[in-house]
Amino acid sequence: MKQQRGFLGIECGGTRTEAILADANGRLLHRARGGPANLKLMNDAELGRHFNRIAKNFEKPTAIAIGMAGARTEKDWARIRRAAGRAWVGVPCYATNDLETALAAAPKTNAAVRILVLSGTGSCCFGVSTSGKKVKVGGWGHILGDKGSGYEIGLRGLKAVLYYYDRDGKWSRLGQRLLRKVALNEPNELIEWVLKASKGDIAALAIEAFAAWHDKEKIAADIIEAAAHSLARDGAACASQLAKKNDRVQFVLAGSVLLNQPKFAKRVAALLRQAWRRSIVTPLERESAWGAVVLATGGQTSARSASEPSLDMPEDLRQLTASPTETRNPRSTRSRPSEAAAIPLPSDETTPPVTKMNFVG
Repeated sequence: MKQQRGFLGIECGGTRTEAILADANGRLLHRARGGPANLKLMNDAELGRHFNRIAKNFEKPTAIAIGMAGARTEKDWARIRRAAGRAWVGVPCYATNDLETALAAAPKTNAAVRILVLSGTGSCCFGVSTSGKKVKVGGWGHILGDKGSGYEIGLRGLKAVLYYYDRDGKWSRLGQRLLRKVALNEPNELIEWVLKASKGDIAALAIEAFAAWHDKEKIAADIIEAAAHSLARDGAACASQLAKKNDRVQFVLAGSVLLNQPKFAKRVAALLRQAWRRSIVTPLERESAWGAVVLATGGQTSARSASEPSLDMPEDLRQLTASPTETRNPRSTRSRPSEAAAIPLPSDETTPPVTKMNFVG
């Protein structure tokens, strides 16, 4: 049997799987990356193979935390724990969703409530209070929800350019951008294209909407402003269910849309501050898998303050972070594996090799 050491954090998302092993000092020991894994799209056999392939890449850990897309209920978490128990026999496992792991990776402040505001291909808000109460707003998928997401921005861009084309008889600049993006020649070809387009294909059009917004095109400006308001409203709605009026709330901005569009992130941050006066807005500076490592330790502490970004992000996005004088809240809000003590997030000064695998199948 391999010697037990380290804490294994696993993030299973709709885009990829990331697994990180860290030692008791928060030093990165090894990581492995693979394809997407959504609990709702996998049967028990597939889930077991997924975890077995991850396990082969690591020494047996002291404890594990797994955040998985599609995991919503205790029944879902029990499925994860059963599969993990077969892959890592005798190792305590904390199972949750990929929202909690993202929030655990965020810099700590002295806020009474922490809320993840996520906008990527999809969107969602997820909050946790110091008492352990949790609330999710949104996250219903691209058909029923995903307000303010890349998918909604892309889809609204398509609908808007066609609406104004019918109304005014002119093809807008945003329409020209969208046609170039999908390599089409004229608007009628969009009918066939959209029938075959994936969720990701449509979300990718958001890039053109943001480019048009930066060029001050009104159609794009209306779409982006509406998206910002949707995210801020959902974030404030999440806060209202967890916090009292005068409580301090930390909003953590995450997802490819918010982290890759600093101007948009600043607009969302401004609207959140308007909606909740005592608020701190910080970008998610570390990948969510590090949050799974923190959860595996039984604590939610971080060696880095919110003023010490660890990812290569634009300076105007870094300015969203809280003051370094903000203090951390040391309280843990949910039971973790009893064997593990809280450890800091690593500095990543040295990066071990990354194993790339196709985990799914």
